[in-house]
Amino acid sequence: MSKLVMILCLSVLTLGLCGCGSAQSSETNGGKEQSMAAFQRVSSDEAAKMMAEESGYLIVDVRTVKEFADGHIPKAINIPNESIGGAPPKELPDKNQRIFVYCRSGSRSQQAAQKLADMGYTNIVEMGGIKDWHGDVVK
Repeated sequence: MSKLVMILCLSVLTLGLCGCGSAQSSETNGGKEQSMAAFQRVSSDEAAKMMAEESGYLIVDVRTVKEFADGHIPKAINIPNESIGGAPPKELPDKNQRIFVYCRSGSRSQQAAQKLADMGYTNIVEMGGIKDWHGDVVK
């Protein structure tokens, strides 16, 4: 009889634990849902080709002011990655305009592109770093 009670208790306990399994939920990061906003990633050579074929785009250098002053892609504007957050940058009023984003090696440009996408910008092209740029550089 005690074996029967023991088996019954273990069965109930096992069923109870199975019922308490974790429910799947959407991915979160610190209680916030991860962004579904996206941006396009291309090589610097692909970006140069796109720039040659298009007009009306902006080029955003997200490096520091000093790095920008040391040399940047012609016609680029400087919006340091650290300054992007919260409100959309005033230099980028049109959220549908094509925006090419670059930094030194590609890390900060990816961060900045994601932040801009999260703000609602819809036409972002992340092109890596200026170290891979084969075009002209303004000093």
